[in-house]
Amino acid sequence: MRISDITPYPKNARNNAKAVPKVAESIAEFGLRGTIGLESRENPVIVFGHTRVEACRLLGWDEIPDSKIEFCDDLTPEQVKAFRIADNKTGDIATYNKSMLREEVRSLKDFDMSRFGLDFKSKHLPYGAERLKTDRAYNLDIVSRADCGEDGFPAIPPCDALPEELQGFNYAKSTADADKRGKGCHFFIDDYQFERVWTQPEKYLRCLSGYDCVLTPDFSLYMDMPDAMQRWNRYRSAALGSYWARNGLVVVPTLSWAQPSSYAFCFDGIPRHSTVATSTVGVARDKEAQAVWLDGMREAMRRLEPRRVLLCGGDIGFDFGGAEVVRYKNGVTERMAHGRKRLV
Repeated sequence: MRISDITPYPKNARNNAKAVPKVAESIAEFGLRGTIGLESRENPVIVFGHTRVEACRLLGWDEIPDSKIEFCDDLTPEQVKAFRIADNKTGDIATYNKSMLREEVRSLKDFDMSRFGLDFKSKHLPYGAERLKTDRAYNLDIVSRADCGEDGFPAIPPCDALPEELQGFNYAKSTADADKRGKGCHFFIDDYQFERVWTQPEKYLRCLSGYDCVLTPDFSLYMDMPDAMQRWNRYRSAALGSYWARNGLVVVPTLSWAQPSSYAFCFDGIPRHSTVATSTVGVARDKEAQAVWLDGMREAMRRLEPRRVLLCGGDIGFDFGGAEVVRYKNGVTERMAHGRKRLV
């Protein structure tokens, strides 16, 4: 079965991100020994085996053998939900005799068990440990070259998001999940307020999952930045968006650009004919910034032909053609659809 046909359960409460590289090491060494449970052939949503699926994806697999797939279509929807939780929790109950485990591990002469998370805080760093630290520093354990297209950027799947309201990420941790319903989370704030989603991506996955959709981080593309730095910030935005989407979040790509040379990469990996987001905050009063925004938005419309644009900020007179435009300003949502306005 193709991995791309398997759907992660969007409300999976267990955070498996740290375990994925270790399970990938195990599969690479010993093969895929466990199975993966899906709801049914018609609805291939994961019931158990989220970590195995992501580990296989990390290894560059395109398919999982049919013999390793189980279907839970003999269970009711209520039983599926209960079993998914029970399967996660029962694994947490078991404990280890640490001294016995330590001796068992030390008796292995041909296996470096630190690859699987067993080093007992040894002062000697095993071979490859520093590389793993580097991988995590660059988030290569969640997004790598294998996840990127020919343009070098991770692709973000198309979506049809239409949140009633956009809320800044700076309020995400203090907002209860119940109050996130109907809202999208945006990053049209100063970079220092959301740099942490890049340095600790798995930590904020649960926090963001309560929103109806999440906009990709708006890492700054300043005009005086070197091209390489602009590309890096654009890559980080795409990488996080791809990671979130693979973990069940509805992701809306944020459009950002700088001088015309940035057009060579700033729209790569963004789906065509989909929903996108952008901001005019701080543009209206600066003629130079307005000219840059208008030029870039024209290029984005030409290349991406979005079906819907979520616009944070005021109307600066841009003609979006046939695209639906939903404008969010000052906490009040105004919807503009084909020339008509109404308050939501």
